[in-house]
This record gives sequence, C-alpha cells and structure tokens, in this order.
Amino acid sequence: MGMTLIEKILANHSNKDVIDPGDIVDVYMDVRAARDFGGANVVKNMVDNGLSLDDPTKTFFTFDCNPTGSDQKYAVNQQICRDYARNHGIKIYDIDAGIGTHLLIHEGLAYSGSTAVTTDSHANILGAVGAFGQGMGDQDIAAAWSNGKSWFKVPKSIKLNFNGVKPANVTAKDIVLNLLNKFGANTLLGYAVEFHGNAIDKLTLDERITIASMGTEMGAIILLFTPNNEIMKFSEQQSGNTLELVKADEDANYEQVIDIDITGFVPRVSRPGAPHDTVDVGDVKKTKIDSAFIGSCTNGRIEDLRAAAAILEGRQVAPGVVLKIVPSTDEVWSQALNEGLVQIFKNAGALLSNAGCAGCAAGQVGQNGQGEITISTGNRNFPGKQGKGEVYLASPSVVAASAVAGYITTPDDIPEEPMIFMPKEEKAVKPKTEKVETKERPKIIEGRVWYIKEDNIDTDMIYHNRYLAITDTNEMGQYAFDNLEGYENFAKEAQPGDIVLVQKNFGSGSSRQQAVDCFIPLGVQAVVAESFGAIYERNAINAAFPIMSYDSIEGLDLEHFDTIKVNFETGEITNVTKGKTIQGNPFSEVQMDIYQRGGIFN
Repeated sequence: MGMTLIEKILANHSNKDVIDPGDIVDVYMDVRAARDFGGANVVKNMVDNGLSLDDPTKTFFTFDCNPTGSDQKYAVNQQICRDYARNHGIKIYDIDAGIGTHLLIHEGLAYSGSTAVTTDSHANILGAVGAFGQGMGDQDIAAAWSNGKSWFKVPKSIKLNFNGVKPANVTAKDIVLNLLNKFGANTLLGYAVEFHGNAIDKLTLDERITIASMGTEMGAIILLFTPNNEIMKFSEQQSGNTLELVKADEDANYEQVIDIDITGFVPRVSRPGAPHDTVDVGDVKKTKIDSAFIGSCTNGRIEDLRAAAAILEGRQVAPGVVLKIVPSTDEVWSQALNEGLVQIFKNAGALLSNAGCAGCAAGQVGQNGQGEITISTGNRNFPGKQGKGEVYLASPSVVAASAVAGYITTPDDIPEEPMIFMPKEEKAVKPKTEKVETKERPKIIEGRVWYIKEDNIDTDMIYHNRYLAITDTNEMGQYAFDNLEGYENFAKEAQPGDIVLVQKNFGSGSSRQQAVDCFIPLGVQAVVAESFGAIYERNAINAAFPIMSYDSIEGLDLEHFDTIKVNFETGEITNVTKGKTIQGNPFSEVQMDIYQRGGIFN
C-alpha cells in the first residue's frame, strides 16, 4: 500500500521508509521561524531553558503581524528578537519584507516536499506548494530551534476530487468559502486534505495560497496541493535548485475520497463571528458597511490586487467608508507600484500600507471600533479578532465593489450612487478580572465542572489577541474567556480545582500559547473536550497542562457545576454528583511522558 502526500513528506523527514496514520515520529524541519509577537516568547524559552540553536541558517524571524511596531509592546518584542538574532547569526525578514509564510515560498525556502514550522497558525499555507507547514506555540518552536526537529502525530488523509468547470464569477476565496459551508469548522478536524481534479490543476499559485491559508479555519492539519509544472519551475527558480516533485502514490490509502462538483459553487460571504458561517452573497446584499480591508495571507497577492484595481479604477470609495489595502509582501507591493495599481488605489481614496498581515491581526492598519461593520478578505472574523466591530469575509472583488457601494454587493451590481454612512452605537467595555494562583495536578483529578455546551471555541475567545504581548504567565489568568460570550467573568468566578468541559474543536484558530497558559494561574485542573484544535492540543501537551478528549458524554448526565473525576491514565470520566461513568480517551504515551516531566523542556 502506498502513502499519501503528507505521509510521503513526513516519512522523508523522519528517516522512515513507511509511516501510517497515528504514528508519532520525529520530523526534521527544513525551516524554523518565529514571528514578531511570538518571537519574544521563543527567545524567552531559549534563554530560560539554556537551549542552543541547532542550525542558525535554517532559523528565521519574520516581522509581519505588526511590522510598524505601532504598539509599544510589539516594538519591544521586535527589539528582543533583533538582539537575539544579532547575537546568534539569525536572519530577520524585518518590517519591510511582508508575511513570513509567503516569504518562505518566495525565498525558495518552502517547496514541494519540504517542511517548516512557525509561530503562525497559518503556516499550513505552505500546502499551496506541496510543502508541510505547521503553526506551533512558542515552546514548540523553541524546541524545534534547539533540536532541529519536532515530534508529530501522522494524520489521516482525505482526498477531495473536484469535478466540473469553475464558474467564471467564482474566485479562489469563494472556493474555500463554499468548502467551509460544506464541511464546517470541524468535519475535517485533524485531517490532511489533498486537492485533486482538472479544476484544481489549473489554479495559479496565488489561488492555491488563498485556499490553503484557510485550512486552519476548517480544522484541518493542512490543505495540500500537488504542484503543477508552472509552480515547480517557480520553486526551482526561487530556490536555485533542481527539485524533485513529491506526490501521493497511486495506491495511497485515504480515510475518505470525496467527489465535489465545483460547477455548483457560487460567490459566498462569511457572516460575522465564524468563518464557516457562509451564505450566498445575495443573502447579505445591501448590508451597510463602515470599512473594508483587502489583504492578509489569504488575499494579499498580486492577482488579488489586480482584481480589486479592476473594480476601483475610475471609481471612488463611498463617503464615510474606509478602505485599507495591504500587500502580502514587499515584492507584491513593488509589482503593484510598477503596474500602476497603487495610483488606482490612491485615486479611489484607499489607504495603502506597507506589506504585512495588517487587518487580520488588528496590526499595522489598526482595528475596527464598536458597532463598526467591516468586509474583509482575511481568513478569520472571530469576535474581537479585528477589534470590537463585526467582520464579514469575502473575495477581493466583492470587498472592492462593496467599498464603492457603501454596502455589501457584487461587482456586477454596483450602484451609481453609494449608500450614505450612518453612525453606530457604542457598547460598554467589560472590566478586567483578577488572577489566581495555580497548583500541581495528579493523574486522577476531581473538581467542580464548568460545562460549556459550545463547539469551535477559538483562541480569541479563550485569550484575546490584544493581550498577546504579555509574557508573564501569572498575568494571563485574568483574561481567560473574557471574549467568550456569557463567560466574560469566568476568571473572576473560577475556583482552584475547577475543570472545564466543552464540545468539539476547542482551541481552534491561533497558535498562541497563552490560550493554554491562561488557565494555569486560575488553578484550573484540566480541559476536557470532544476534540481539540491541532495546534492547541500540541501546546497543552508540551506545557504539561492536562487536556483529555472523549467520543461522547451521553450517559454522564452532566450539569453545570457537577463534581466530576477524570482519570488521565485510564480515560474514565465520572460524574461524582450523579454516580455515572463513561469512557474517555486516556493520555498517549507521549502526553503522559511530557506531563510527568512537567513540560517539554524538563
């Protein structure tokens, strides 16, 4: 039996002839990178644990989240990274370079069959060139910097076969929004997903990047494309090397093979709060907007800017609407300048910023305010992700058309006169909460349960990105769940010894370690969930913070604040209050080992 694409790549980097789903292997990483907001914590882990670099030539910093250093804490963190880089011979892609994952592709560091890890949860964007990329927390990255490799559990693979012809008005962003509508945020959770079919083979690199960049929002480990001849030639040119095409074997074994008729795809928009909550753009037409954003790792490519310019040329952004445009890399910025796109954007009244992540991470071009409605080409619209307002996700052409109209619309339905801006009401800001001391945990724990009946609780809900500059774990507890509706007072009301029990896909979204660490000072003993986001699961295991999964809690008769007992070794979960027990999933050997050692560094 042959191997899938992910299995081929991981086997090639772990000195294994054959690997199977579920195997845990040490994977050699061709690239190990850290961004500006995570980089300072990586440095802290390296210094505090006395770790040395395995290979400085394969180690990088990328300043893309807030390249302007517009926030003082970001500026300090960037300088910490610069000092460390100077002392250890590490290359920095500084504030003039652009988004790190895109740079890895354009610098020829990521290509068919290669491996990379960064502190960016969208590192799996490298699947666009058939490479394995993973976002990881700062502890994971520090370990990779020191060891040159990282342990990884081989995922199961799903193959998507696309049949038919892509409609002319459907963009790459629409493709992934249609897939989100079909699969949601957790159907593909933990899978490596391969894309196949004639319609896929014709996709450009820019289009593949757009689709691959939203694999994290689908819960997938990675969305993988086998490079076509054009992309292989590009990678060889950028790397300066003759490269071997790595692809799945003809007799590879997939968990599922799913046929999809791309002919039925339509332009779609994600409604505020969840990328997977997508609807036909017609369902939200004429929704008044206050601002628009074109950019991010999903849609900051030259093809995206050309699509926007084709609509904006000779037109003006609607009065009262702010349009921000941010290229993904400085190379794209320069190309836009040379092609005259920059002048088109300026004439239309748009703000054009230096290359970077920008609006997606509420970075260099600012945030949106309370009551503000934004339409964005970003990959996430979690509550609070770009500020206090609401965010719709759409393609560059829909965003550009909407910016001109003053409301959500399509390029073929732009009005002669834009809708006039109306002010929004402000909402009260919730107070910060207090921190609580933590304590050690045994293999069997018992405590009061917080039963939160929600799927897809993402890392912005657990620990919002506005607190990412904090490096002291003791300060993090006060912000736990303060962005989860209905649980804003969690940190104030939680008691040492409490256990959190949730549903599917807990910890989806960002790679931030703080979403794990924030529970420690509160004394929370563990988080139990039906499933976890892949990066969150790694972060918790490596930090020795207990997490455990279950297949179903039916029969536990659980209610909020019941007392439960959890056995990490056997997987048993007992409702002590009701005297009922179910079987959960015990710690793996690796998790128990790291847990008993007190963390990956011990």
